[in-house]
Amino acid sequence: MSIKIQKLSKVYGTQRAVDDISFEVAKGEIVGFLGPNGAGKSTTMKILTGYLPATDGSAEVNGFDVKTSPMQVKSSIGYLPEHNPLYLDMYVREFLEFAGSLYGLKGKSLQIKVAETIEMVGLGLEKHKKIGQLSKGYRQRVGLAQALIHNPDVLILDEPTTGLDPNQLVEIRDLIKSVGRNKTVIFSTHIMQEVEAICDRVVIINRGKIVANGTLSELKQGGKGIEDVFRELTA
Repeated sequence: MSIKIQKLSKVYGTQRAVDDISFEVAKGEIVGFLGPNGAGKSTTMKILTGYLPATDGSAEVNGFDVKTSPMQVKSSIGYLPEHNPLYLDMYVREFLEFAGSLYGLKGKSLQIKVAETIEMVGLGLEKHKKIGQLSKGYRQRVGLAQALIHNPDVLILDEPTTGLDPNQLVEIRDLIKSVGRNKTVIFSTHIMQEVEAICDRVVIINRGKIVANGTLSELKQGGKGIEDVFRELTA
């Protein structure tokens, strides 16, 4: 399994932000991680990426334990946080060269990888601009580019389409689906259309607990739409 979470919990005082959850994501799957705001999606993702320690349980990425092998986990992951952290005064190409260098890329290999990634995410016309001059949609592309620059096996994307206009939504969804053909992808959302458009499988979390885990067809048995299922499970 590319991602394996077992009996994972995160407690803040008396609040259980993540409450004894377990699920797995197989290599090559695109899994939607659904739930209302405050359900525990971002907390789970931050634990997976090593940004937060778990209170209990375990999380593995590519066979490496997040707690005991954090560097191996981080080198395996491309991560786009919900609030895309970018250096707005840097130029697009400059920023991606910097991001690549953090993963040990250098010289000609770095230049080739930056050029390939810029082409992949559709930043060719923007690569000589400052990030601060870009629209929200193109900033999200830059965020995806930095997550992809080191060719990770696993992509973890937290609300990657928040705040985008309809055209940008379609473009970013198509991009995620395209890069997901060769990678394991888990992305959080509360937008049902994204689930229909992208996902192989869905994990729904509510109040820190997993309330559903299955394919779209499994969840929609009985003729219900995914929005109806989501509404019932998170009521």
